[in-house]
Amino acid sequence: RELLAVALRVFSERGYHQTRIADIIEAAGVARGTFYLYFESKHAIFAALLDDLLGRMRASVVGVVVGEGALPLAVQIEQTLVRVLEAFRAAPELATVILREAVGLDAEIDEKLKGAYDELHGWLEQSLKNGHALGLLRALDAEFVAWCVLGSVERSIRVVLDQPEVDLTRVARAILEAHLRGLLA
Repeated sequence: RELLAVALRVFSERGYHQTRIADIIEAAGVARGTFYLYFESKHAIFAALLDDLLGRMRASVVGVVVGEGALPLAVQIEQTLVRVLEAFRAAPELATVILREAVGLDAEIDEKLKGAYDELHGWLEQSLKNGHALGLLRALDAEFVAWCVLGSVERSIRVVLDQPEVDLTRVARAILEAHLRGLLA
């Protein structure tokens, strides 16, 4: 954990490509052997940081509950969106480093990111289909609507990181206004 925290700080200060293992071990005050006891490379410690962020994101996504006594669908979705945004806001350095440095770093990291996006997309697409089957949503192209929603959430995460004072409920409601209620009067 301590090595991860130090690596995150060094990556955020220097960037992934400019950071050397020597920078991490110097900042952590540990021997090179100690570093290699836990991580086989700079890439491995970066991948562990990515896994941490993806785990936080996955933990914040929950399904909706239907039936007697359940909160309205829009409220449940809003709460999930707020939790996703909170997960990124709770780890701004980590989120910023991952969003800035991870894409295109290498095939393994790209595959890990693609897997996370595909997982979220699949969950959202199935949720849209279930919502339609339950009569909660109109017929729509669930595959592409799911990508549109994910794009909105991803861009909103970047805004939340750039503007830490922005109200997360306001952001979640704006996403819902656009995607659940549409833009027409």
